[in-house]
Amino acid sequence: MIKRWWLVCILLVGLIPVGAFSQPAKQVAVLPFQINSLEDLSYLSTEIPRLIKADLQREGALIVEPDPADLRAWSGSPDEARNARRIGLKDGLDLVVWGSLTRIGDNFSLDIKVIEPLLDEEISTFFLSIEGIENLLISLQEISRDIGFKLFDRAVISEIIVTGNKRIEVDAIERYIKSRPGDVYLPSRLSNDLKSIYSMGYFEDIRIEAKDMPAGKRITFQVKEKPTIRYIKYKGNRVYGDEEIDEALNIKSGSILNIFAIQNNIIRIEDLYKEKNYHNVGVQYEIEELDNNQGDLRFIISEGKKIKIEQIRFEGNRVYSEMELKKIIKTNERGVWSWVTGSGELDKEKLSQDTIKLRNFYHNNGYIQAKVAKPEVEYLTDMIYINVKIEEGPKYKVGQVSIRGDLIAPEEELLSQLKITQKEFYSRETVRNDLLTLTDLYSDQGYAYADIYPRIQKKDDILEVDLEYVVKKGRKVYFESIIISGNNKSRDKVIRRELKVYEQELYSGKALKRSIRNLYRLDFFEDVKVDTVAGEKEDEIILKIDVVEKPTGNFMFGGGYSSVDYGYIMASVAQNNLFGRGQSLQFKSIFSEKTRNYTLSFTEPYLFDTRISAGFDIYDQEKEYDDYDKDSQGGRVRLGYKLVDYTRLFWSYTYDLSDVSDIDDDASDSIKDIEGTNITSATKVTLRYDSRDRVFNPTEGTLDSISLEYAGLGGDVGFSKYEARSGWYYPLFLGTVGMLHVKGGYVHENGAGFLPDYERYYLGGMHSVRGFDWRDISTEDENGDDIGGSRFIQVNIEWVIPLLKDAGVMGVLFVDAGNVFGEDDELDMNDPTREGGGAGIRWYSPLGPLRLEYGWILDPRKNEDTEGRWEFSVGSLF
Repeated sequence: MIKRWWLVCILLVGLIPVGAFSQPAKQVAVLPFQINSLEDLSYLSTEIPRLIKADLQREGALIVEPDPADLRAWSGSPDEARNARRIGLKDGLDLVVWGSLTRIGDNFSLDIKVIEPLLDEEISTFFLSIEGIENLLISLQEISRDIGFKLFDRAVISEIIVTGNKRIEVDAIERYIKSRPGDVYLPSRLSNDLKSIYSMGYFEDIRIEAKDMPAGKRITFQVKEKPTIRYIKYKGNRVYGDEEIDEALNIKSGSILNIFAIQNNIIRIEDLYKEKNYHNVGVQYEIEELDNNQGDLRFIISEGKKIKIEQIRFEGNRVYSEMELKKIIKTNERGVWSWVTGSGELDKEKLSQDTIKLRNFYHNNGYIQAKVAKPEVEYLTDMIYINVKIEEGPKYKVGQVSIRGDLIAPEEELLSQLKITQKEFYSRETVRNDLLTLTDLYSDQGYAYADIYPRIQKKDDILEVDLEYVVKKGRKVYFESIIISGNNKSRDKVIRRELKVYEQELYSGKALKRSIRNLYRLDFFEDVKVDTVAGEKEDEIILKIDVVEKPTGNFMFGGGYSSVDYGYIMASVAQNNLFGRGQSLQFKSIFSEKTRNYTLSFTEPYLFDTRISAGFDIYDQEKEYDDYDKDSQGGRVRLGYKLVDYTRLFWSYTYDLSDVSDIDDDASDSIKDIEGTNITSATKVTLRYDSRDRVFNPTEGTLDSISLEYAGLGGDVGFSKYEARSGWYYPLFLGTVGMLHVKGGYVHENGAGFLPDYERYYLGGMHSVRGFDWRDISTEDENGDDIGGSRFIQVNIEWVIPLLKDAGVMGVLFVDAGNVFGEDDELDMNDPTREGGGAGIRWYSPLGPLRLEYGWILDPRKNEDTEGRWEFSVGSLF
């Protein structure tokens, strides 16, 4: 029976509200304040009490609103203290607050009175002088705190102490403690301080002690610091060394031993292994506790086996086969030679991009509702399976295409610029490109902010898509100013003269793109950034061009081997942006078994800030040919003039003094005739068109030229030479580039002198028909001796493949054809040219293009070498 009664009592106690045992809240009334001011500040009569009520309520007081009749009686009462005590006794209040605010000039006097109605004590008065009404809120908060002391009999914090810390400075900890000596002792505030110190991440335990002292509460924060890592060790790692794993971690020796940081670094180690296709890797850890609050952290690694993709499967594809879809994505299955080619390796970022590629492929072929799910990757012990789910949907044709809105030309004319009108099936990529085309058309007319967007309407019943381009051209925009920055060396005018846009002229997107291309072609800058910001007027913008300069001066010294000169040594000193003026100055020397060459060159691209370029070359050369040696000294002056876009006219005059010696006995008579000193005085005119996107490693554009050279302005040598060339560069697929180069020439002796052999045509070698030796393709004189031809034709076809694109390493496959002919030779239509072909590697190095190529003669004749030959050179291409 006793046990039953105890159980009933416990249940009854459990039903009693917790607040029944807590101390009841203190009840407070705040009466309206009296306002003494010439300015109408009557609103403060109730605003001040409202603010005090809010502060006291936060302190834990229960605010009681007196009876309205009592408030009316209170207003204007001559004995405020007696009426305040009467209201308090009537409502059973613990505290009654009232007061007044008096304005004295720009200052305010705040007088607050407090009475405890149940106690026969004097009235407590709080007085403050406030400068500016904007400081009223802070002053009221301070007074509310003091009233709280009286109401709740609260203690004050007299001192704050931090103990137990060994490594972390006290000042660092105190910055996270908001409580200060003199503050009210509130456990809730100290609890927040404890959480704040924990957030530092350095402590595993924090305790707070409060001790009563004569001046108030002394608060002690007792902290226990987390242990630190002495060493990080590894066990079971064979694929990666300790240092390689260390670089992947974001914790080091001396770091805090934090479990969450350790778990984060376990993921880092696993990701490191997965990059090498160890997808079954497992990592655990253990901690060896040491003295001085330290510990050694050891990661235990179970590497597992390296696994690759065994199969990529597609689900839901009906229109396109697995083979067709696999050709689109970069992720592939492992093959027989995967250990060499790297096939079958899983790259999650690449796989994610493949999903986008598949979706774009469908959308660009009419399947605008096609969906490609995130690939499902299944890791087994020794292989990986990837499953890709596809929902193709129906195929949509292109319906009506129109352009609406602000048209700058007839709709038919604008539609003729679009590619989507020529498509049978809808293509999102074509629509996007057409959108860029329209944007460019409008920007070239000055509408820099034209808003153009496609409006697409699907017709599911007939599987067609109607497409409407909506145009809001906005207003025409002009360049207010052009601001150039980043050019610490290059002068502004060097940059401005390459620009096709000008201040106060109409905006042109096409001209702006061409300007940036011109700046890159200078080869003075690593990067060119363009930004436009609003000008002072609505129809003006400011063009900002920020360039990043690169070193334009260089000293080169090196050696190598070429199929023409054999071993050689080269030295060069050059400055391509002399004094920041865009001028180039170069001294170059080459020594080899067959060649000695000194050349000094200077070029001014804009003579007197005009469109005329000027320069000169001074040289001293020795060259060993097959049948003779030639020693030349001379010079050349050059002028150029820009006619139209991409097109320049060049003129040069050359004076050359050549000494021919050591002629072989079996050389032709025409070669023997030139023995001794020969003086050449010649002028040359060249018309050149160059639209390549860059000088080295171009990906698009053409280089065409025709030239006429006339020798015989004095001297012994007299000839007329006509040459033409054309090089075409085409961007193909996967970053590859196709090149077609055609060159031909004709030279004949004129009455002013003779035509020396070294001005005749020979082919063969690196710069003409590869597979043949240098000057291997020639013609014969009447005695059957090999001599240079008076006519030649040359064709080169190349396919350039990026191998290490960022490093400038390219592979090349090539086919060459060409031949030379004598003055009286007839073209043999059955065998008009000699052919060569092969492959090679090019590196666009700081020294210039390095070429290593191997060629075969494709049409070998009797007694010709069919094994092929290596060729190497440093210098220009075709």
